[in-house]
Amino acid sequence: MDYDLIIIGGGPAGLTAGIYASRARVKTLLIESFSVICQAVTTDHIENYPGFPEGVNGFELIEKFKKQAEKFGTEFIAAEVKEIKETKPGWQIVTEDKTYTASSIIIATGASPKRLDVPGEDKFRGRGVSYCATCDGALFKNKEVVVVGGGDTALEEALFLTRFAKKVTVIHRRNALRGTKILQERSFANKKIEIAWDSVVTEITGSGKVAGVKIKNVKTNAITDFSCDGIFICVGYTPNTGFLKDAVPLDEAGYIISDDNCLTSKAGIFAAGDCRKKLLRQVVTAAGEGATAAFACQRYLENQIS
Repeated sequence: MDYDLIIIGGGPAGLTAGIYASRARVKTLLIESFSVICQAVTTDHIENYPGFPEGVNGFELIEKFKKQAEKFGTEFIAAEVKEIKETKPGWQIVTEDKTYTASSIIIATGASPKRLDVPGEDKFRGRGVSYCATCDGALFKNKEVVVVGGGDTALEEALFLTRFAKKVTVIHRRNALRGTKILQERSFANKKIEIAWDSVVTEITGSGKVAGVKIKNVKTNAITDFSCDGIFICVGYTPNTGFLKDAVPLDEAGYIISDDNCLTSKAGIFAAGDCRKKLLRQVVTAAGEGATAAFACQRYLENQIS
């Protein structure tokens, strides 16, 4: 085998796994994607990661993770993993121009927020455009924001944002919400929340930062300008697991199924972070799972030797 362990993914889960594995003298390679951008990197101000009472820039935090992994000996390459193949013993990780072998794998490829794909979304990302109220909600104290979506995530985000914002407008393309009844009841009862029915966002506007959105009524096609200080896009996530094919079991949404020790049903393959089926997707939970996966992987490799 080329390596004891290959980690696929360079976010907080993969980097923490690299720190723990390399520190345990497990020969480790971490493969970072060219195309997948770690969500934490695009978050301007993370306020809920322990140890940073004043908050921390997401890019700076991830750079610290990376330097720490490098310090202990994790090797890094940038490549796109195309496939994982079983070999005897271990696994083959196939990239676009090379194949690597390893006794074990940690998949930590994360998930990408589904986008609206409207003008202004990329321009104002991190400057009023957010995909995570838990991460960024406190930045909008006493401001007016919109939430796009009508499912559980959108309603949970809207309710959370009422702790900070003075007004939250939920923009939903249908005339009825899709979220669970109790979340709907709480949303309707909250005086800070308003619903824009039968509507979609067609453009995000501003100069330097978000100042408003253009809303189209899907029944009348009328377009109105709506002033706001931020927009939270909550139309779901897509796990970055398309390359896995049948390598490990996935749930119906494409998330990797694994146990409490981050082990999949395939011996030697572990999963950590936002690509894994779980309750909470945050930097702190991803880091914890990276540590768990690395420790479980270390035990697995020791058992293979004995």
